[in-house]
Amino acid sequence: MKRSINKVAVLGSGIMGSRIACHFANIGVEVLLLDIAPKELSPEEQAKGLSLDNPTVKNRIVNTALQTAVKTNPSPVYTKKALNKIKTGNFDDDMSKIAGYDWVIEVVVENLDIKKKVFEQVEQFRKPGTLITSNTSGIPIHLMAEGRSEDFKSHFCGTHFFNPPRYLKLLEVIPTPHTKPEIIDFLMHYGDKFLGKTTVLCKDTPAFIANRVGVYSIMALLHLVEKLDLTVEEVDKFTGPALGRPKSATFRTSDVVGLDTMIKVAKGLYDNCPEDKAHDLFKLPAYVQKMEENKWLGDKTKQGFYKKTKTAEGKTEILALDLKTLEYKPQQKVKSATLEMTKPVENLRERMKIFAKGKDKAGELFRHSSFGLFEYVSDRIPEISDELYRIDDAMRAGFGWELGPFELWDAVGVKDALEGMEQYGNKAAAWVHEMLDAGNTSFYKVENGVKKYYDIPSKSYKALPGTDEFIILDNLRENKTLWKNSGVSIIDLGDGILNVEFHTKMNTIGGDVISGINKAIDMAEKDYRGLVIGNDGANFSAGANVGMIFMMAVEQEWDELNIAIKMFQNTSMRIRYSSIPVVVAPHNLTLGGGCEFSLHADHVQLSAETYMGLVEFGVGVIPGGGGTKEFALRASDEYKDDQIVQNALKDRFLTIGMAKVSTSGYEAYELGYLQKDKFSISMNRNRLLADAKAKAIELADAGYTKPVPRNDIKVLGKQGLGIVYAGANSMYAGHFISEHDKKISEKLGYVMCGGDLSAPTEVTEQYLLDLEREAFLSLAGERKSLERIQSIITKGKPLRN
Repeated sequence: MKRSINKVAVLGSGIMGSRIACHFANIGVEVLLLDIAPKELSPEEQAKGLSLDNPTVKNRIVNTALQTAVKTNPSPVYTKKALNKIKTGNFDDDMSKIAGYDWVIEVVVENLDIKKKVFEQVEQFRKPGTLITSNTSGIPIHLMAEGRSEDFKSHFCGTHFFNPPRYLKLLEVIPTPHTKPEIIDFLMHYGDKFLGKTTVLCKDTPAFIANRVGVYSIMALLHLVEKLDLTVEEVDKFTGPALGRPKSATFRTSDVVGLDTMIKVAKGLYDNCPEDKAHDLFKLPAYVQKMEENKWLGDKTKQGFYKKTKTAEGKTEILALDLKTLEYKPQQKVKSATLEMTKPVENLRERMKIFAKGKDKAGELFRHSSFGLFEYVSDRIPEISDELYRIDDAMRAGFGWELGPFELWDAVGVKDALEGMEQYGNKAAAWVHEMLDAGNTSFYKVENGVKKYYDIPSKSYKALPGTDEFIILDNLRENKTLWKNSGVSIIDLGDGILNVEFHTKMNTIGGDVISGINKAIDMAEKDYRGLVIGNDGANFSAGANVGMIFMMAVEQEWDELNIAIKMFQNTSMRIRYSSIPVVVAPHNLTLGGGCEFSLHADHVQLSAETYMGLVEFGVGVIPGGGGTKEFALRASDEYKDDQIVQNALKDRFLTIGMAKVSTSGYEAYELGYLQKDKFSISMNRNRLLADAKAKAIELADAGYTKPVPRNDIKVLGKQGLGIVYAGANSMYAGHFISEHDKKISEKLGYVMCGGDLSAPTEVTEQYLLDLEREAFLSLAGERKSLERIQSIITKGKPLRN
């Protein structure tokens, strides 16, 4: 049976329900969001003389929940337009409407009796064959289906989203013995391709996979704090980005999620997993029990492991909890020789080896926590999963770990870790020893560009399912790299398509990257069909190498800086005017020069989570790699009459002048960074490069023809400059911008208007590029610009205003 999802009903509008509804709306699905009708009037409703039967009152709970969700930061929607896809209602009046919906998702309170009542009501109206799933995080899935019809049972399972659903990539799919195999297959595929999730098939065991392992890991740390005499600050420093974990690390994450949430799952595991060897670890330490009693639950109660306060001078200060005295104190700076040794090491797996050998608290915590984790996950097979890779997938996607437990174990060395585990009183499951005894030294390996995992039942390596649809550069780099320098690698993706991968810090763009892109275009034009510019890094590109610009400007090496900027511009233009199709594949931060390359691509295949912007204004210059020129060109294409002329110029000017950065790939289009019919969005980041390659092939197969440089760009000259200068002076006079900001604004306007031409004129791209470069160079030498650039370098942050 062919199945498509056009309409989804979400039952329950709490924190999860409202945000799940928003994410379905993000992908264009029509959503019906329902919740209970209030049992009592609010004081405001009483004052208005409303009754409980009033539609506004009956939908108050659901509407308030949705409004609250939309106001959260970061937003659950890609753009505000997504909200047009959501209709709200209540269980009393609107449950019958689910008959017209393809998928019904239950997200009500975590109470089995209440869920069963909801499902009883659902079955009165649900159309046979409709998907029905529960987002429970702990209640056994099979219990919820008891007493339901055979059709209901066969189309029912668990679909556990992680909060926030837009951003956390994990979707756990938990079937019951009655769930049809084709339903499981459909949800695994739909979650991956359309919802952008890492879909993990789970068994119906307590807390499923991610929370079972994740909460174990957190609880183990909570107990180790006392054993190793660690502070809140030390734990978060040792278990954060240096370890390949989120910046919020352990205790800050607990504050954000809510200590009560973690406590609830831990208590559930303590009650429901009596045979678990780590059973006692799920018992709360005394200081956590006290925090629960005090309602120090984190951000929701304004204090948890951290507390935000004001000093006597009125400055914001974040205090950390002393776990011994349970008093809040100023945060102490954490020093660690092990952490210092890891700083210059970019390769995460190599960093793990340094942690494993560390002689201080950081090393000791790593060994205690990792060795315990290795024992725990090896014992969970086959209880929670038959395949080890599912555990790694769940922890990466659900908890933001860069390396799953078995990947971490591989990085340390399986055999070396076993020896360490014995010293620390930990023991791996028998199958791990059997694996080593058979001569297999790792849980994963790459053969001929294919990543394989160790399959325990067959005692052999098998290809990771589904990855044949992905392009993973890690697997290709060793055998498919055709050329490389310090900043890029050119990799053969097959089928006549090359890929340029950046590997500078934060994928910033300097001379090595510029050289690599031009080399790749040379190679592609000579022997290949197309080129993709994309990478597997955390970000596509944080922009130009501002350190290089700063040094040239300080040394007043204007000729060298002029040549560097001209090379940048020429590279952007070559991306557009090469004889082969060039597809740029941005994701996450795509700022400055990374954005400019995207502006000039034949097609942009971008991740749904792409934060794109021309942000050079923030360091006192204008976009100098073709970005200003391109916005003048696009404004020209929008000119129709005098009013449109002014609006188009103003909108494009303000996007650069306010350094606007999109909050999603969809918003990048609304801000003008993408052009209609020249971009596509990949919901699943893992599919991005494969989708980009497919688009390059499509363009080549369609008979790609080299574009002709534009010489018909209409600029307004003095007519436009009057508008720009008047606006800049007004903003300066009102103290909204500084004198230097006024100068940058005037320079930006000068370029976008084509200079001080006496009348609107048609000019060439090169004419605008020359103006752009001249303006950039003049601003780069300004003292205020140099101060801003130096500040960015000192703080180590990307160019953002």
